[in-house]
Amino acid sequence: MSQPLASMTGYARAVGTAAGASFACEVKSVNGRGLDVRLRLAPGFDSLEGDIRQLIGKILTRGSVTLGLTVERDRAGAELVVNRRALATVLETIKELGKELDLPRPSLDGILALPGVLEQRDTGREGDEALHAAILDVVSRALIDLTVARRQEGSAMSTVLLGMLLEVERHVERAEAHPARGRDVILARLREQVAALADDIAIPEDRLAQEALLLAAKADIREELDRLRAHIASARQLIQGGGAVGRRLDFLAQEFNREANTLCSKSNAVELTAIGLDLKAVIDQLREQVQNIE
Repeated sequence: MSQPLASMTGYARAVGTAAGASFACEVKSVNGRGLDVRLRLAPGFDSLEGDIRQLIGKILTRGSVTLGLTVERDRAGAELVVNRRALATVLETIKELGKELDLPRPSLDGILALPGVLEQRDTGREGDEALHAAILDVVSRALIDLTVARRQEGSAMSTVLLGMLLEVERHVERAEAHPARGRDVILARLREQVAALADDIAIPEDRLAQEALLLAAKADIREELDRLRAHIASARQLIQGGGAVGRRLDFLAQEFNREANTLCSKSNAVELTAIGLDLKAVIDQLREQVQNIE
């Protein structure tokens, strides 16, 4: 069974309590070229970073993701502990900077306020393990809710994208049916141009026919129209199939634009050029929308 189309934009929040602590996880995502993860974890919970990143990687494939974790613990069941390794690193850095810069030494309060130096820990190892497991469960729920939100928006975007493809198809059919593409029309226009330039010069009819055939070949947009139809079919298949197809849709949108540009450059009539410009306008909107597809 195919997965629904997903947007890269979404927000979710989940909360929980365990081991004398309450905690909340907020996660939001916006569009990005790949999967870019930024974490803001509560002090003392940096050890969960690897597990959280692994959870995100299992659920999401693209997007700029920001996840924040806040934890409030019951002081009756917790103690403040100095992270000696972090403190030693901070003091060594202060010592090195003191040799280079003439700055006042930081206060003890300032040092202890640095992230990771002072940690609040449960008095029991079992309490820590239970708390960490509960936090990861909340993170998982937030990520699942984020996925639901992204798919809901992706469903709405599917309708929009399919509507844009219909409009692209309509412009392709307009270009297909335009009379300016015909050899007889080109020959008639060539006769008018020759007559306007030199009334007294006689050009053989067979020469005019040859020139008209040459111009018709240069103005032939059959290949561009055929490729546009093929791109429409491929894009519909990707949208209806769903899943992480954003990159492939983005590539197709670029190919749409390439064919529309060629169509405009080959145009031999103002009306056909106008159709090509209408086509490009819809394609630009399509390209903008697919930037947000996972």
